[in-house]
Amino acid sequence: MKILVIDAQGGGLGKQLITRIKKDIPKLTVMAVGTNTMATAAMLKAGADEAATGENAVVVASRKADIIIGPIGMIIADAMLGEITPKMALAVAQAKATRIIIPFSNCDNYVAGVSDFGISRLMEDALSFLKEHLKKA
Repeated sequence: MKILVIDAQGGGLGKQLITRIKKDIPKLTVMAVGTNTMATAAMLKAGADEAATGENAVVVASRKADIIIGPIGMIIADAMLGEITPKMALAVAQAKATRIIIPFSNCDNYVAGVSDFGISRLMEDALSFLKEHLKKA
């Protein structure tokens, strides 16, 4: 089972996700793809097994992943201050993988119904879904 974590900007969310995945489910292979080198470096430091950077890396890794985890911006063209290209968003949205989307309201996108949830609660919910999904696989 190949898990792909995608993040942008400073890679903080991806770093937290990978740290938790490696702690809770160490047998999983985690690939990290950052939209920039800072995001990629942060996720590598957190324990990603493989890492790459940029648009083509998102496209290729999305085809190979069984599960893709990242912020909602990964499926919105021009999100994350423009770091998500239309090609990236399309690749993630069309991937055969199961997507676990962390719903942040930022970068001119508002996600109704999640404004009261902090990062901790959103991450716990995402990791809980991942664990349940893996039990069924």
